Amino acid sequence: MAAACPDVPLRPQVHLCCGNRSLGSSDVSLSALAAAAATADLETKGATVEGAFVLQPPPRSKLPALPAELQPTVGVAVTLRREEPAPQVLRGKDPSRAPPLPPAVAPTQKPAASPPLPPSSFRTESEAESLLEEQELDRKLAGGDEGDAPLRHPEGAASSVSVSAPKVSIPSSAHHYCFSLDLRSLAKLATPYPIAAMLRYSYQFFGSSAPIMTSPPVELQRNMEVSLPQSYCAFDFAALPQQLQDTFRRVPLVVELWDRGSSSRDQLLGSASIQLHQVLSSEKTRLGPAGDPGWRQTHQDRIPVVHPQRPTERVAELSYVATLEDLGFIKAKEVLVSDSIQDECPAVPQSSSHPAAPKPSLLPPAPQGPGAPPAPQATRDTLEYRAALELEMWKEEQEDLFDDQLKQKELRHMQALADEWRKRDGEREALVKKKELEFNLLEEKLQKTLCDLEKREKQLAEAELQTQRLQRELRAEHDLTQKELQEASRRLQRESDHLVALEREKVRLMEEERGRLLQQMADAEARYQQLQKEFQLYREQQNQRPEFRLQAEVNLLALEKVELERKLESTTKSKLHYKQQWGRALKELARFKQREQENAMARLKKQQAELEAMRLRYLATEEKDAVRQDRQELDDIRNEINRLKKQEEEKLGPAPAEPDSAPCLNLNESAEEHLSRLLEERDTLLRTGVYTHDDRIIAELSRQIQEAMRDRKL
Repeated sequence: MAAACPDVPLRPQVHLCCGNRSLGSSDVSLSALAAAAATADLETKGATVEGAFVLQPPPRSKLPALPAELQPTVGVAVTLRREEPAPQVLRGKDPSRAPPLPPAVAPTQKPAASPPLPPSSFRTESEAESLLEEQELDRKLAGGDEGDAPLRHPEGAASSVSVSAPKVSIPSSAHHYCFSLDLRSLAKLATPYPIAAMLRYSYQFFGSSAPIMTSPPVELQRNMEVSLPQSYCAFDFAALPQQLQDTFRRVPLVVELWDRGSSSRDQLLGSASIQLHQVLSSEKTRLGPAGDPGWRQTHQDRIPVVHPQRPTERVAELSYVATLEDLGFIKAKEVLVSDSIQDECPAVPQSSSHPAAPKPSLLPPAPQGPGAPPAPQATRDTLEYRAALELEMWKEEQEDLFDDQLKQKELRHMQALADEWRKRDGEREALVKKKELEFNLLEEKLQKTLCDLEKREKQLAEAELQTQRLQRELRAEHDLTQKELQEASRRLQRESDHLVALEREKVRLMEEERGRLLQQMADAEARYQQLQKEFQLYREQQNQRPEFRLQAEVNLLALEKVELERKLESTTKSKLHYKQQWGRALKELARFKQREQENAMARLKKQQAELEAMRLRYLATEEKDAVRQDRQELDDIRNEINRLKKQEEEKLGPAPAEPDSAPCLNLNESAEEHLSRLLEERDTLLRTGVYTHDDRIIAELSRQIQEAMRDRKL
């Protein structure tokens, strides 16, 4: 913007437009420009104000507030100078034919010696500074096309005032991300009429608040699925991993479904929320070879499109594929010009540190007409190029030095690892040998244990066979005893049933006798009543007869009365006798039942005692076997002693009668021991109280005792 005097508006507006529609505006404060113009020479130097200003959305747009590092900015440089022609003019060029200046930015005069540009590795401040540097380069390259000839001043060409504005700083730990969203298809339309479907969404975290729309609209009907044209969009941006995760979890991506009708205005049918944090939980795949740090995560899903006023009402179903690529840390790149190009501008550094940072490109060379001034100084002869070249050479030297240091460290670490490996290998070999010796000892112990187990197994098998034989014998004896008990129980049951039947027959007979006696009593009572009536009638008849006849009849009736009273008394006595007999029968039956129960308990106790005796006999049998085995060993020892004695006596020549006396003595001792053992066993069984002398076991023991005594006498 150029002006003839410093009286300029203090707050002009810069608009970012799309066609004739304003997307945002920024107020540029020119108070600093007015202050600089008051002290600067506008004819020779001019006054310049530059800076980065925040773009504000239109008042009708109600957008949420953004943090300072995500706010969109615009870089503006404004120069104020006079329009009077300078003393020096271009040769062969009419000032009236000079190209018009840009409406917003006016180029400044090129200084004689500008300071060298900083290297690209240090230029990571913000997008606003990148924009200002590019504009400065534009002004330098366009210096030859100005209507006025440049003036060479060693101290500088123009006075510049920097306006402070919010800057976007990107840390070195930020990652370069590429997020792509492919809206595949729409299906399951709920409206009964077809629509011209168009999708629209925006996500300010990706660096742009401008909406992304699919075009052209597609016709969607019920019970059909349509694919969306031009629905793929990719966003390149830089952010911290934690910031990316927090934003994706907190802020969903809202996709709006619009009906673009031919006759009516666009109508919002519904919206779908895409939860971007689901992409972060998807499986990671590498983008390139194993050394490449890039990762890719892809998530595919179908989500419902709901009504804007009724969230529970489903309008359609959207299918999408979201992909997030992590390209690693941000790397500053520099575009180098070729040696053959002499008239192009110096290399412009690229900084991809922010989502809204503009992508750098090579500026075209300034047009050179036949009357233009000489071309600017060659690129290789500039101080900037030399500084950049020295910096690159220094960087290569440092890289080589760093590589050598890394190789030396690698050799030292490899040597240390080899020594440690040899040391641990020796320790492992010693440990293996020690373990082998231990395993051999354990194997020998296991072999011995196995032999012992085999012997014990054989012994257990023999003992098991013996136990099974004894169990069979005991089971057979128990079965025999059980049968005998069952037979005795059945016999007693039959006897009891017979006695009960007899008693019941007696009771029946007594009941019949009682009924007969009761009938006799009833007949006698009836007869007595009849006689009483006759007597009354007779008395009435005899009231009129003489007295002696009445007395005779009275006596006769008295005799009959006595007879009847005697019969009644005898009947009463018989009734009492019957009751006594009935009570005795009941008592006898109760005593019989009690006696039967006592007999059953006695038999049960006897059976238990027999079982206990059998157990004792079994234990005695085991002890007898043990004693027999011990006796056999003693006999063997005694025989061995006798044999040794015999050998000694044969050597010494003893009397011939002594060897014959020893066997006789041994036989007598064995018979006595057998007899004492039989007597002790019989006495033990008798002391239990279960057996008597009439039992079969006691009789058998007595018979064996008699035989032993007979053999002893012989």
